[in-house]
Amino acid sequence: MILNFIEILKAFFLGVVEGITEWLPISSTGHMLLVDKFIQLNASEEFKEMFFVVIQLGAILAVVVLFWEKMFPFQFKDKKKSIVKKDTLSLWTKVVVACIPGGIVTILFDNYIEANLHTPIVISIMLILYGAAFIIIEKWNKKRTPKIGDLSAITYKTALLIGLFQVLSIIPGTSRSGATIIGALLIGVSRVAAAEFTFFLAVPVMFGLSAVKLIKFGFNFSSAELIILLVGMAVAFIVSLVIIKFLMSYIKKHDFTIFGWYRIVLGIIVLLYFAFA
Repeated sequence: MILNFIEILKAFFLGVVEGITEWLPISSTGHMLLVDKFIQLNASEEFKEMFFVVIQLGAILAVVVLFWEKMFPFQFKDKKKSIVKKDTLSLWTKVVVACIPGGIVTILFDNYIEANLHTPIVISIMLILYGAAFIIIEKWNKKRTPKIGDLSAITYKTALLIGLFQVLSIIPGTSRSGATIIGALLIGVSRVAAAEFTFFLAVPVMFGLSAVKLIKFGFNFSSAELIILLVGMAVAFIVSLVIIKFLMSYIKKHDFTIFGWYRIVLGIIVLLYFAFA
């Protein structure tokens, strides 16, 4: 890979796309794969496969920074004494339970999915299908009152069910956050609690996936590849800080319907483009 201003600009733009789409339920992987069709990084397929996953670590670090107090299970009273926050520790065990179904399916089918389903047509169809799902579910939810209003009310059974929905996100264009939020809404979790649990769930999932991709790639970075990866991650981190704050503010007053319509419109545009290209 040859490093130049154009390649850095591409990495910067991909970081912006990742930072925006990782947390909005519109499929970050789908957007990254579609964007790559137009502004292709001048890199090997092996590097790009790793890049599109590991760049998400920047976005994940933004969650850790913003939700540190809720995520860190220890509270220090002084330099010599710390207190375990049992509610936070319990929540993390529920997150682990929610990760199990997705972990199993990823290990079994990840290579097949990457080889056969990372196509514009599949991404477009998933964008449209889950866009319609958001609209239908939000319309249905107007007649319901959430049974689970905050994170502390999420049970192990609820966490497992949300984890089962996360399995759907292995198909590009679905959206990991979109799948988990849809699942959470269906089983009676409030929008805010659904989004926050999705943030928690993203941390071990993305660290795990990134570790797998880095090991598979072999850590054999050229200096140019390392710079491109770090630029993408840094930009994704900064943009994610803004987007997460926006999303949490937005869903306190609005539902996810607008994201459903966005997915449908984008999916149709992409289908038409590749049908006539």
